Amino acid sequence: MMSLPRTLGELRDQGPRPSVKDELRRNLIRRLESGAALFPGVLGYDDSVVPQVVNAILSRHDMILLGLRGQAKSRLLRSLTSLLDPALPVIAGCEINDDPLRPICRRCRDQVAEKGDATPLEHLAPEQRYVEKLATPDVTIADIIGDVDPIRAARGGHDLASELTMHYGLLPRAHRGIFALNELPDLAGRIQVGLFNILQEGDVQIKGYPIRLPLDVCMVFTANPEDYTARGKIITPLKDRIGSEVRTHYPATLEHGVAITQQEAWTQRGADVRLPRYVREIVEGVAFAARRDRKIDRKSGVSQRLPISALENTVSSAERRSLINREVPVVPRIADVYAAVPALTGKFELEYEGEMVGAEQVARELIRVAVGETFSVHLGPVDLQSVVAYFESGGALKLTDEMPAREALEQLRQVPGLLEASSGLGVASSDPAPCQVSAAEFVLEGLHAQRKIGRSDERGFTAPERRQEIELDLEKLERLRRMKRQVN
Repeated sequence: MMSLPRTLGELRDQGPRPSVKDELRRNLIRRLESGAALFPGVLGYDDSVVPQVVNAILSRHDMILLGLRGQAKSRLLRSLTSLLDPALPVIAGCEINDDPLRPICRRCRDQVAEKGDATPLEHLAPEQRYVEKLATPDVTIADIIGDVDPIRAARGGHDLASELTMHYGLLPRAHRGIFALNELPDLAGRIQVGLFNILQEGDVQIKGYPIRLPLDVCMVFTANPEDYTARGKIITPLKDRIGSEVRTHYPATLEHGVAITQQEAWTQRGADVRLPRYVREIVEGVAFAARRDRKIDRKSGVSQRLPISALENTVSSAERRSLINREVPVVPRIADVYAAVPALTGKFELEYEGEMVGAEQVARELIRVAVGETFSVHLGPVDLQSVVAYFESGGALKLTDEMPAREALEQLRQVPGLLEASSGLGVASSDPAPCQVSAAEFVLEGLHAQRKIGRSDERGFTAPERRQEIELDLEKLERLRRMKRQVN
């Protein structure tokens, strides 16, 4: 392995380095030829977003990612650093990572002129070459480009018009690296003009003093397309300067969503946690149901953070029950998914119809829908008539959130065919009690979601709601008959 140059003289022997965009392009080509993963940790975009990003890099374009919240836009931009070289030589102490062979700041030019080939160098890792800024309306040109520093001028005895008094902003500090700006429409128009000018012309005026900064930088942006009219817009010259516009999206399939949530959610708690596949699919199904529900604002979007937070809360609810009852393993039940409602209600914006119903009720209905869909996939063909018949004949079963697994299992055994149905979920009678209870409760919740049995907070699982209504009507009719006989 070639040793890293420590002086300008050693660097000259290796020749000039490519620009940032050429460096990204070269390393991307190597990765494509080797068949290695392009952006590890970014899932669900292999056939849509990733090819467009690859084309933008191969074209040496600046790019913007357009998409709703929680679509991994920032993660994708940060992963671009994996395409940078492991070490970048810069002049030691330079604020803007100057190229020793082509310095652009006054301090570095003076240092090279004074020390020549003995000019000391240092090296930057890829993550040090990534600068990210969240655009807000109060961001100034000084934050992005820079400003004159009167204190530096006074201490150094410099005239305010000297380049040596310059305090560089974020964009010059991203020189020879990647500059990412999130929520671009929130940036004031005059600041967007400054970005365009320094990228297009390589110069800008600071306090009336023209500064020439031919920066070598790859510019990447993110924006929510629905925000253009509500919070601002991208000025036409800057939009025209951005080479590629890439649209992101939410997971296209449940499998992609489950994989993303499994990667991001903190579910390993040090205890023996067993997370059934159907619980993962239910939690993910809540997000899918929310994205198509008319009571939820689709323009605002439903972030992938919803299932991530919900799954973490679901596991925590099961963990709490396990600690109270001192039982292992920790196995979430459907009741634990309902206990995760607080992780759902803050993750979506409601339409008028949803506001009338209330966020909590909307969240509970989304869970019921997700349970029904998951139940159809896993146990749709299974004959559960004996379970339904038990409740139709007047049977009832109430399980509480904190009920120990062994106690719950004794009650579940009273329902004919219920535990046997769990075999369709890969759960056997020899499995620990928490596993059997979780599977059996899923069967009951699935039947309730399909309205084959009823459930209430007071009575638990009961006869189907239509049967309850008939029984109530019969009781009412009998009371009327008794009253009539008493009158007569």
